[in-house]
Amino acid sequence: MRPSTSSLIACVLAGLLASTTVIAKEANALRLGIDPGYPPMDVKTPDGHVAGFDVDLGDEICRRIAMHCEWVELEFSGMIPALQARKIDGIMSSMAITDKRMKQIAFSTKLFQFRSRLIAKSGAPLTASADGLRGKRVGVQSGSQFETYALKNWQPGGVEVVAYQSQEGVFNDLIAGRIDAALLGSVEAEHGFLKTPRGAGFAFVGAPLSMGDHGVGMGMRLDDTALKAKVDKAVADMRADGTYQKIARKYFDFDVYGD
Repeated sequence: MRPSTSSLIACVLAGLLASTTVIAKEANALRLGIDPGYPPMDVKTPDGHVAGFDVDLGDEICRRIAMHCEWVELEFSGMIPALQARKIDGIMSSMAITDKRMKQIAFSTKLFQFRSRLIAKSGAPLTASADGLRGKRVGVQSGSQFETYALKNWQPGGVEVVAYQSQEGVFNDLIAGRIDAALLGSVEAEHGFLKTPRGAGFAFVGAPLSMGDHGVGMGMRLDDTALKAKVDKAVADMRADGTYQKIARKYFDFDVYGD
C-alpha cells in the first residue's frame, strides 16, 4: 500500500523540523579551545570531561550569552592557529593577554591575573635571572608567554630553554631531573605541582617575574566584535553580582582577579 500524499508531506515536514533543530543547536554552540593540563585552571576528570576554573567561568559566560560551551581539547601552541582557521570560536585556556597576541587575535576583558614563577629543587643554588640560570635547562610550555620570556631574556645569557607540548611534560622532566627548573604561572605551579605529592622537594625560586602581560582573557577572532561585546558584558555582570567571586572561591583562597 502506498503512503498517502498527506503522509508524505507530514514526513517531509518532520524531517525539515528535525534538521532545523540540529542546525539551531550547532549555531548555538560556542567551541572553546582548552588544553587540560593546568590544574586547577584546566584539568581532565577521570571520566574524560574537562573541568577547572577556566571551564566554570566559560560555562557561566556561555549561559549568560544564551549559548552552550563545546570544549575542544588542543595543544596550547595550536590554539591561535585553530582559532584563525575557524576550527574553534574562542580560547579559554589561561591564555595571557600580550601585545604580540593582540596583533593576531582579540581578547575579552580580563578574567584573572596570575604571576609568573620559576620552580626548582628546594635549596637549588639558582636565581630567576640569566646569570643565575647560566648553563642550566629551563622547561616551558611551547607557545606560552613563558617560552617567549625565557627565549628573549635568558637564552642569550647561556640558558637552555626547553619547550614542551604540555605542562605535564615539563613537570615530568623536572621530577626526572632532565631539566633544572621550570617557568610557569604561580597558580598552576602551586596548586598543580608544589602542593601535590609529586611536588615534594621543589619550591619557588626568587620573586615573581613580570611578563608585561595584561592578565588572562578569552581569545577570539579580531572580527568577532559582537561576540566580544557579549562576553565582556557577561564577565562584568558576573563580577557585579558576585557569581565570579563564588566560582573563584571554589579554587582559591586569594583574589585571583588581581588589581
